[in-house]
Amino acid sequence: MADMPQAFPEAHWGREDISPLFKPAYAFASTALGSRVIKALVPLDRRVLRATNGKSTLFGPTSMPELLLTTTGCKSGQPRISALSYLRDGEALIVLGSNFGEQRHPAWSANLLANPEAVVAINGIDVPVTATLVTGPDRDRGLQRFLAYPMYQSYRTRTDRELRLFALTPR
Repeated sequence: MADMPQAFPEAHWGREDISPLFKPAYAFASTALGSRVIKALVPLDRRVLRATNGKSTLFGPTSMPELLLTTTGCKSGQPRISALSYLRDGEALIVLGSNFGEQRHPAWSANLLANPEAVVAINGIDVPVTATLVTGPDRDRGLQRFLAYPMYQSYRTRTDRELRLFALTPR
């Protein structure tokens, strides 16, 4: 009997629902100042996530669920680790290359285009994944799910580029 791909574990921190309790945090994250503050905290959050292998995040329960994504650098060939928010989509996780609305795509998205094999860490469990760039109606549907969060609406208005959306499936 062949091994089935490992399902993704439940996140210890973060929520996919938009609780009224967290609306002020999302509203702040939607502002230019909020984006700068969060972007400045991302390296520290990445260290917290790395130290706990995806069990804890600096942003705690007020954030969306977070994961650590390890990709292979498209230029360096070296492992690159990014802390990302995600949403569940059936058996997959979806991640959006918003890069806080900056004009350039995040490096992790270029890495996935060059080499779609990666590893996700959630709640202390590593799951090897294959990334697929989502296009067409599936992309529109996934993008709309992210746009339910005010900060992603803001990010989208700050750039003319098409935000890359990836589905991560266990391999």
